[in-house]
Amino acid sequence: MSKFPHRQTVLALAAAAASVMSATSAQAVDWGGYFRTGPGATKKDDARACYGLSGAGMKYRLGNECDFYGEFLLSQGFKTDGVDYKAALMTNLYHGGTDSDPERVGINQMYVEGKGFDIAPDTNFWIGKRFYGRADVHITDTFFINLSGVGAGADGIAVGPGKLAVAFFRNDSGDLLQGTPAPANAVDERPGSRFNLDYSEIPVNAGGKLRLVGTFVRGDFEGGKSGFGLSAQHNQDNAFGLGGTNILWVQYAQGSAGLNGGFGTLNASTANKSYRIVESPGWQVGPFGGQGQLMFQQDKVEQLGGGTVKVNSVSVGGRGSYALTKNFKLVAEAAYVQKKPEGSETQKLAKFTFAPTLATGPGFWNRPELRLYVTTAKWNAAANVAEGNIVGRPDKTRQTSYGAQAEIWF
Repeated sequence: MSKFPHRQTVLALAAAAASVMSATSAQAVDWGGYFRTGPGATKKDDARACYGLSGAGMKYRLGNECDFYGEFLLSQGFKTDGVDYKAALMTNLYHGGTDSDPERVGINQMYVEGKGFDIAPDTNFWIGKRFYGRADVHITDTFFINLSGVGAGADGIAVGPGKLAVAFFRNDSGDLLQGTPAPANAVDERPGSRFNLDYSEIPVNAGGKLRLVGTFVRGDFEGGKSGFGLSAQHNQDNAFGLGGTNILWVQYAQGSAGLNGGFGTLNASTANKSYRIVESPGWQVGPFGGQGQLMFQQDKVEQLGGGTVKVNSVSVGGRGSYALTKNFKLVAEAAYVQKKPEGSETQKLAKFTFAPTLATGPGFWNRPELRLYVTTAKWNAAANVAEGNIVGRPDKTRQTSYGAQAEIWF
């Protein structure tokens, strides 16, 4: 028997789904995805290391990803009696290091959506498990809005100047506050419900659109709490005439709602409050392209013994690329992050990466990229001892890593 029977099950399911899709229509099955992979090491014969502080937006990814990850989507659209619908299945492959075995294989999307139903012909309806409503900063691989999950909803509803989406999600194994036991009658099941309203594509200025996302969460078990969140996102095309897109988020959450619009900690009371401001400029001026991030976040966290503690997080950094030829560019990334829990020392970390890169074109977003990289990082003692941080060897405060990486989406 295979060491990884779950892998055989998932791959067999993917193959069966592809076979069924192909058999039911003469149309080709769409295949797409994303993956990153490559070898890496750390100077002085240490194990491979990556560097960042815990929390959203606190780890900059260029030359700083120690995992092996890919996601692969099979989908096919159909049309029956005036209704357009699509079935989608996405599998993923993950390993915390660079070896391909042993690995974790799973399914992160499986859903059906349809449009053209006579009761609301311009509305798209869907049910299943899916990535949904995501908006990210690529250089930190952080989705500051992420409504993904198992649920059902409708989107593309014309309301005033924008489009409305409504969705319901269910989580049957939610998180509890650290150190809190699960209810006696549900040791491994801590269910929660979430309702999202997403009003987007609102024109507010020339080249600028506004998006508003509301989140309502409830922990459906003894000791479960309710929560609320609100995010505003503004996208500005060709900001300052630099050819890219500038994105600004202003976000607030309390109780069991997540700051990204998803589930938070399902027994967190209204004493738990967070807010975040993120500015992410993008540009492409001739051969020079890039993306930046400036973030401030404050979390007020209720303690198990009573009272709350404030944690302030700051992240500032950017990645730039300069094309020397159509297919060869120099890429560099610099960043500084810090976290200050109330009553504790400030955690600090800085990193810099230089990466000569081959690509299919000179633009910042051209993929695939084949990179060689050198990354150096420095952090302080407080960052070294804090739980959840990624700071290389615990007996050091500085390291240099190097390697090669391929990144592609298709």
